[in-house]
Amino acid sequence: MKAAQKAHPTKRISLWFQDEARVGQKGRLCHRWWLRGQRPPGLCDQRFDWTYIFGAVQPATGDGFALVLPEVSTRTMTLFLAEFAKTLAPDEHAVIVLDGAGWHGAKALAVPDNITLVPLPPYSPESNPVERIWLFLRERFLSLCVWPDRNAIIDACCDAWNALSADPDRLKSLCFHPWVRKVIS
Repeated sequence: MKAAQKAHPTKRISLWFQDEARVGQKGRLCHRWWLRGQRPPGLCDQRFDWTYIFGAVQPATGDGFALVLPEVSTRTMTLFLAEFAKTLAPDEHAVIVLDGAGWHGAKALAVPDNITLVPLPPYSPESNPVERIWLFLRERFLSLCVWPDRNAIIDACCDAWNALSADPDRLKSLCFHPWVRKVIS
């Protein structure tokens, strides 16, 4: 944060966290309370079709931005960053913390001028607060569902993200860890 402030002294620096989640027909089951000794009812799909939610959150404010894209690649990450950069105010510079996925550090990745990418240390996904968002979305909206096709998966992802982003307090409660408070103060 200090390096970004030094590099962009006239800009307001904001801290964001970014990650991707795969959502599809071969989904993950969630936990359910049920009668002891009995298996709870639930649907499970055996087909293989999915899409990805690219999401970024600002824990301090509860703001979020997401795109639902068909794949993870350098090209789609470039698209995500370009669209995210358009949402920033002219006097704002975003520091985005993300994991070490190959498409995040590829030489072909085009990073807009108003964004600085900061990679997390290897093997530390728990350090990214967005991981808690994916757990929440899967538990509340995206588990035990059978979707007929990719368009239905995309619609479900959009509906889930929109429901979550409509509640900034929920986003803050999921992502504003004590160590994040120390970093931005």
